[in-house]
Amino acid sequence: MNSKINEILKSDLIEASAPCRIDMGGTLDISSFYYPLSYLNSCTFNIALAMRTRVKIVPFQKGYIKISSKGFESAEYPVEKMPFDHPMGLMFAIAAYFQIDGIHIIIESGSPPRSALGGSSVAAVALIAAFNILLEKSGRPMVAHEQIPLLAHGIEESVAGVPCGFQDQLAAVYGGVNAWYWKGAGAPQPFIRRLIVHPERYEALSNHLLLAYCGIPHESRNINSRWVKQFISGECRTQWVEIVNCTLSFADAFVSFNIEEAVKQLNRETAIRVEMTPDVLDDTGSQLVHSALDHNCGARFTGAGGGGCIWALGPDDKISELKIAWDKILSERKEACLLDINIDKNGVLTGPV
Repeated sequence: MNSKINEILKSDLIEASAPCRIDMGGTLDISSFYYPLSYLNSCTFNIALAMRTRVKIVPFQKGYIKISSKGFESAEYPVEKMPFDHPMGLMFAIAAYFQIDGIHIIIESGSPPRSALGGSSVAAVALIAAFNILLEKSGRPMVAHEQIPLLAHGIEESVAGVPCGFQDQLAAVYGGVNAWYWKGAGAPQPFIRRLIVHPERYEALSNHLLLAYCGIPHESRNINSRWVKQFISGECRTQWVEIVNCTLSFADAFVSFNIEEAVKQLNRETAIRVEMTPDVLDDTGSQLVHSALDHNCGARFTGAGGGGCIWALGPDDKISELKIAWDKILSERKEACLLDINIDKNGVLTGPV
């Protein structure tokens, strides 16, 4: 079967892409939290961004897998020796699942490396979609669209060694502005999607948003693992209940486009997290959040923080003023910058975009 795949690769372009995201109520998408907190109907809110991660598959040496991604050293291994604890171990694990060798996987991210925008999970979704093209062209059963986030999450959690969240894969597959309500394995569906903003309002919503890269990469596992350990040991339970309530209220406010209430809930959720783990904001992140407060806007780190990105929400006139203030703060650190915040409506796509 691999000989047929190689022929396909020589003649056809195999490419897929998926969007990254900004979020609120992250961590609640980890099973350690959403099972005990299920009585609260916990959810995570996210917005898919048109900063897409692209994955291409091209021919390579038979029996080997090579992976290249900006910000990482390229790596190649025989299929039977692919390391899943490698910086690109998740991609190797997905390749192992599909058992297609003689390929070079090329990952091109539209967001800065390790910027806390869901990059590795987004790449996993795009890679599965790219493998789907090969499966279809070779006459093999494809992974159903609705199963892609489940498979991407399952493989990631299997090699991570810690519980992993689910929101990144869902934003990558479905795009848009959504709240995800976590039900788990005991329910007919593990999650329920609530559409928060319709696509015709995306352009107007973009005027109320701002996104900054703080100039240093994050390591989500460090902070997330501390939150998980705290929660499992019985610490900070009341804070997590309040985080759930903030996220639920935030989603409701967003549906009615009540920016003032959404800002209030966003700032409260950020403050609770900072109280629990002060290093969730680095120095630049802390300056950006305080600047947002000074401009009557809300601000939050993306993902698990500790570097990466900060996003802001506010009235469009206040966001315009905040953009100037954030530009000044970011100019003090190399690599730090404002990022485009166009909202993605498509989710995962195959072929060039």
